[in-house]
Amino acid sequence: MALSSLVFIFIFLPLSLLLYHLVPQRGRQILLAILSLLFYAFGSPKYLAVLLLSIAFNYGTGIEIEKWGVAGNFFLKRFAMIFGVTVNIVLLGLFKYSSLGLPIGISFFTFSAISYLLDVYWEKAGAEYDPVQLILYIAFFPKVTSGPIVQYRDFKEQLRTRTTAAFDLREGMSLFLYGLFKKVILADTLGKAFGEVTALSSMAGGSAWLGMIFYSLQLYFDFDGYSDMAIGLSRMFGFRFEKNFDYPYLSTGISEFWRRWHISLGAWFRNYVYIPLGGNRCSVLKQIRNLTIVWALTGIWHGSTLNFLVWGLYHGLFVLLERFVLKDALEKIPDGIRVFLTDFIAFFGWIFFFSPSLMGAFRYIGRMFGMDGVGFWNGTTTFILKEYALILILSVLFCGPVMKNLHDKLAYVRGGAWKTASVVLHGLLFLLCVAGLVSATYTSFLYFRF
Repeated sequence: MALSSLVFIFIFLPLSLLLYHLVPQRGRQILLAILSLLFYAFGSPKYLAVLLLSIAFNYGTGIEIEKWGVAGNFFLKRFAMIFGVTVNIVLLGLFKYSSLGLPIGISFFTFSAISYLLDVYWEKAGAEYDPVQLILYIAFFPKVTSGPIVQYRDFKEQLRTRTTAAFDLREGMSLFLYGLFKKVILADTLGKAFGEVTALSSMAGGSAWLGMIFYSLQLYFDFDGYSDMAIGLSRMFGFRFEKNFDYPYLSTGISEFWRRWHISLGAWFRNYVYIPLGGNRCSVLKQIRNLTIVWALTGIWHGSTLNFLVWGLYHGLFVLLERFVLKDALEKIPDGIRVFLTDFIAFFGWIFFFSPSLMGAFRYIGRMFGMDGVGFWNGTTTFILKEYALILILSVLFCGPVMKNLHDKLAYVRGGAWKTASVVLHGLLFLLCVAGLVSATYTSFLYFRF
């Protein structure tokens, strides 16, 4: 079940909120755990057993890690941790990099499980003896399929202490609606435009460049939209998660871009891979090694084909260049030019991301430079640009905070009639999104495949 489906919006979510606020406080955790498993089973019933197996295994392993630590047997404590992390990685690899079907969200719930084991091992949080709580952490329905990857020590603090006020419900609904708009109106329309470009039998160079831009914007609004929806939903149930995107296409460098894009994944690799390897508290050569490992793993995490590894190392190369070679030179370049260069690097990198293979990526790049033999611009290019000009303009506007800042200034600072207008706007936006869902062919979130 997708968060942007009509079944979720009109049946699952209202019933979940109603039941959550009807049951006593002590029963809410059990209710959320049951709802989360039902949510997952609806979208991937044959893989529910995989999710439950992962939860059961990590439940027992976490207790073993803590037990051996309390007993002072640090060899067995370390062995239990290594064994547990290895089993999780093997399970992920077995499904993700073989011919077996891919359980929805396996990359996300596996990383959550590893976070749990390592936080227990490093004694940043105690082991969870209540299985309901661990089910809720690993399988919580807003985040189980595409994140954000909330680290266990952060989630655990909210399991027993959170409260849900009317303000949380209102803010959560507003953020959910904003994310739904990004997904249904922006991302899905951009996806349609990208599909039209890639369906061309012969492609002018300009059409290929447009296709790259369409996909780059689609991916952002698709995943940022999902993240807003997931964080908004969590807020409705009292959980407060940090934002997962922070206007990454306004970044002035690739390092900054990755501090703003998929923030929870970057934090996971930083805390559980980069820092344990030594981080930047070591020699330059070791820092280069650590960053290369992180970026290779980032690429592999996203997919099993060689182009994902190349994509990860591509970004790692620019991070290394910024940190060790170009830092002083970049600081002299105006911010506007640096944003343009950063977006060009990021957009170009997405070609390796959306192509089915490494050779497919190079063929697409060749088309961008006229390898199809039909020139750089033709009537088809003009038609596509005119057809999607409005969505491109809207997308550029929503890549930054200008629209949100304008709304907040009018609705929350000036208030009065502007606040009423904001309520009306939210209602119209919801109707527009529903109309889009009803009239359009259903499009799943892009990150479901990762």
